[in-house]
Amino acid sequence: MDAADAERTARTLKALADPARLRLLSIIAAHDGGEACVCDLTEPVGLTQPTVSHHLKVLAEAGFVTREKRGVWAYYTLVPDAVRALTAHLGAHLLDGPDA
Repeated sequence: MDAADAERTARTLKALADPARLRLLSIIAAHDGGEACVCDLTEPVGLTQPTVSHHLKVLAEAGFVTREKRGVWAYYTLVPDAVRALTAHLGAHLLDGPDA
């Protein structure tokens, strides 16, 4: 893994390096239809709507969720391929390296 790739990977992992964000991803994935409104997420994680919205913005910028605006609400959907790609990328560089 070169320096630029390590930097990109670290930025992606930083988006996941928060317990609230990991919980949000888990809740969204388990929610009916695989999507959830911000209004459905505040109570389970015990955070305010602005805080949940901030965490979801970070996850969206990292590509882990997509956002769809419907009226006054924003709905978020997990992007399974983003999680799979990160897992494969880490596996290729850390587990399948020359010393594996």
